[in-house]
Amino acid sequence: MKKMLATILVLLIIFIGMLIYRTSEKEAEIKIDEINKIENYIKKIYGWKEVSNEALPEFDNINNADEKWLWGTLRENIDDYEFDYEKIESTAKEIFGENFNKEYPKAGTEFISFDEQNGKYQIKGINIDAISDLFLINKIEKNKDGYVVEIVEYLVDYTNSETGKIRIINTKDEEVYELTEEDATEGNIKKVVKENMDKFTKKIVKLEKDNDKIFIKSVNLKN
Repeated sequence: MKKMLATILVLLIIFIGMLIYRTSEKEAEIKIDEINKIENYIKKIYGWKEVSNEALPEFDNINNADEKWLWGTLRENIDDYEFDYEKIESTAKEIFGENFNKEYPKAGTEFISFDEQNGKYQIKGINIDAISDLFLINKIEKNKDGYVVEIVEYLVDYTNSETGKIRIINTKDEEVYELTEEDATEGNIKKVVKENMDKFTKKIVKLEKDNDKIFIKSVNLKN
């Protein structure tokens, strides 16, 4: 009887272990809609190298992030041309989450200016060059707090497109590959980047989940 009980106990322990493993394995699975949500979110916060030196600068806390990147990102996520200060605050929370507590200067900046005549804020123009700042997602790991995403940064230079040549460069302004304008499709460009991963900058982006939303937590260079 004791042997039977011992056997049952062992089988029960094995069963519970398998159940826990399968549950954790299921939680670690990343669905297509999650990948799309992650990619779309990073696109929303991915800026321009010529504005803040990095399209996505490094930081360990969103409140310590580069201000040019913060306010440039905020500007790009406000659809209206003219709005109240409350719109700035609500949009900042919507993009960066409730942990974001940095206040936009009441007097405005080079991205969003304050019009004293009507007491409204207005979107200001930004001079952007013919070089597109882009990224692709290389890996995604899921955990109980959110996601750890490895991105590969690259740029596509259309400066000399009139010659029919499109350059793929890295964040150090080094040319990695050159394509004809005809061959420079999104698929071909991504293929070139994937085949030359060692020549591009990789960053680890940590995202935290808050119900059905995700927010940036930190960005660091991959060692």
